[in-house]
Amino acid sequence: MLNARAAVLLDAGADPRLTDVQVRPPVGDELLVEIEAVGICHTDISVAARFRKVPMVFGHEGAGTVIDAGPAAAGRIGERVVLTFASCGVCDRCGAGSPAYCDHSTDLNMRGGRLDETAALRLDGAPVAGEFFGQSSFATHAISKSRNAVTIPGDLDPALAAPLGCSVQTGVGAVLNVLTPGADDAVVVFGAGAVGLSAVMGARIAGCRTIVAVDPVAGRRALATELGATITIDPTDTDVTRAVLDATGGAACAIDTTARPDVIATAVMALRSRGTLALLGLGALTAELPVALIMGKGLTVRGVVEGDSEPHSFIPALLEHHRRGELPVDKLVTTCPFEEFDRAWAAAKAGEVVKPVLVTRR
Repeated sequence: MLNARAAVLLDAGADPRLTDVQVRPPVGDELLVEIEAVGICHTDISVAARFRKVPMVFGHEGAGTVIDAGPAAAGRIGERVVLTFASCGVCDRCGAGSPAYCDHSTDLNMRGGRLDETAALRLDGAPVAGEFFGQSSFATHAISKSRNAVTIPGDLDPALAAPLGCSVQTGVGAVLNVLTPGADDAVVVFGAGAVGLSAVMGARIAGCRTIVAVDPVAGRRALATELGATITIDPTDTDVTRAVLDATGGAACAIDTTARPDVIATAVMALRSRGTLALLGLGALTAELPVALIMGKGLTVRGVVEGDSEPHSFIPALLEHHRRGELPVDKLVTTCPFEEFDRAWAAAKAGEVVKPVLVTRR
């Protein structure tokens, strides 16, 4: 067993706390990754708030170096990798190139590992739930399957690589893989957090001439403008639907990252005929929608998971956009030492930073 540090949810409803844990050796096609950076995502916070299987380790935007591997993956020792969502690789959805909709996605990503002798993590000899998004990377070391570890260049800053595992591929992928807007199609993004701002950058990469960002925080609207938004709207003092319709005649594409029912309804009303709304946020489980408007205008409301990405091809494509200066992920990231997890977690919960990234070493 390897001694490590991890942010462990010890009590349901509380915040995770750094503590010493032990990590078992990898088996099969598993990889043992020494984590160098890990992003804190809204999904970590929202799921941790209602999770009841404790103790549990979250974290799903890990990046680091493979230091050990099971016999089926031994050739990957020494690789730099970014960890992303897990998928089975054998169901019909995975076989069709849509691993984000894997038949076993919920079990592999959201439930936490088994609390028995197979657990990857232990605390004082007792098993710890993990395998969150196939990694549980709020730790100095994490066990991942080879399938959800994507090779990255050795000279890439891990703090910039980490958000590619979820936030960035979700936002950019929603635009490039799902909505595929043309230059004349107006795109409106609701929520200028890490996912929303990634969608803004995706719309700019797509060549859209009209990109609208809606967010109540002035600093985030300013950052959206820097990243490519041509119009920003403060929803606290503006009729958003009217503002979007006046500016665009109706958006061809809308993206909601807030998961707030009132915002989702507004997004629908801001669409032009035959427009599409992509739902990316994790929050409210239900929302009332204007059905007559959706039918009358032929609108599409589409759920999007992880940007409809096939990570082993899409993350390298994101890295190429970054290399060309089209995806300045650094403008989203605020780094914090891993040992200051409490401070970074609190800042993420309060929305004080866009993408906090914990770094174990520089």
